Amino acid sequence: MTPPDRPPRRHRPAGRAAGPARAVLAALGVAAVLALGLAVTGVVPVPALAGLAERPGGTPGAAPSPSAAEDPTPRPTPTPSPTPTPPPDVSFTVLAAGDVLLHEPVMASARTPDGYDFRPLLAPVEPWVAGADLALCHLEVPVHPAGATPSGYPLFGAPPQIAASLAAGGWDGCSTASNHSVDRGVAGVAATLEALDAAGLGHVGTARTPEEAAAPQLYDVVREGRTVRVAHLAATYGTNGVPVPADAPWTVTLLDTASIVAQASAARAAGADLVLASIHCCVEYVSEPTPEQTALAAELAASGVVDLVIGHHAHVPQTIARLPGGPRGEGMWVAYGLGNLVSNQDGDCCTPRTDSGLLLTATVRQPADGPASVVGVDWTAVTVDRFGGHRVLPASAAVAAGQGAGTLDAATLATRRARVVEVVGAEAPERTVAPTPTGPAPVVVMRPAPTP
Repeated sequence: MTPPDRPPRRHRPAGRAAGPARAVLAALGVAAVLALGLAVTGVVPVPALAGLAERPGGTPGAAPSPSAAEDPTPRPTPTPSPTPTPPPDVSFTVLAAGDVLLHEPVMASARTPDGYDFRPLLAPVEPWVAGADLALCHLEVPVHPAGATPSGYPLFGAPPQIAASLAAGGWDGCSTASNHSVDRGVAGVAATLEALDAAGLGHVGTARTPEEAAAPQLYDVVREGRTVRVAHLAATYGTNGVPVPADAPWTVTLLDTASIVAQASAARAAGADLVLASIHCCVEYVSEPTPEQTALAAELAASGVVDLVIGHHAHVPQTIARLPGGPRGEGMWVAYGLGNLVSNQDGDCCTPRTDSGLLLTATVRQPADGPASVVGVDWTAVTVDRFGGHRVLPASAAVAAGQGAGTLDAATLATRRARVVEVVGAEAPERTVAPTPTGPAPVVVMRPAPTP
């Protein structure tokens, strides 16, 4: 990655009617009863005949025919059985965002007298985050180990407060596999996951033990008395040449399609209803998905075990598409690249499209008698107000309202959104209003971590 060259939740959370049978049968007469029994069952109803023969004033083998005045009891009217109401479908949303890329100027914008608070930078998009039922970020940079200091490019080390800020803003978890995962070594990976654990956030992509590496991050979404289990996987193409320790190869999950398919299959076998895969790959600053990206996504779609692919690393928005395949052959959505959520990048250091990103909102539905599936996705353009304290602004909403935001006027926001529209494609619609929660926050099922 080229360094930028100048600085500038929710919390979430039958009875039956008794009738005068003897009277009814008496009214029918023996012959009718015999005929009815033979017609319906092929067997003469002997007990009923015996009962009739014993009626007072009756003659054995024959039944009296009383008049209506002698037996005024009305016949009961059958009560129809109510038609059961089918259980409702479960429906909820999953939101994913681009890279959380903490350059030194971004950290400077988050500096406080007591440390760091990144929540003000992300506050403008909180309605989207809190409005989603499950919100997943991509923490591209590691947290620096205890006793060390924060750092930016080329070897990042974020302050641990980033985790608490994300949690306070409504995020539920993050993927952590990136080309910067081991910038601060194994100690940095451990510090990152400890900070996320302390904030109650899920995480996947880096690990402290082989057991942790083998486990997907699970989220339980409870709706309509039913639990939908979402499994999240993550992998990266590499680590910028920084070696992954030979004695701890599980530290970061490296990209291998067969391995992702195996993990997704294992997650489903263990009870996952939905599998999401975050993929950190392939070429930076390129808006069009590369052949490697499209081939990888096609393989995951063909596997039939992945429901949604979420792409990172390019630092610019890329195409959103629905591919053939997917679970049960219903198709699989892929967002090849969500760009940046927050960074210090723009046209001065890289390419103009690095100043923006996408919020991807996927709608999940599970009928009472069927499996869960992603039934649609939409997107919202966001952009960073670099000279306004690196605040992340929902450009789609502002442009729809014909307004500016922060230090960015309406024309600038419209230009930035237009660049997003140019590359995102027409298969998924744009969302200009925040989603609304459908129920309580998800339950984060923590992965197995080292015992203190």
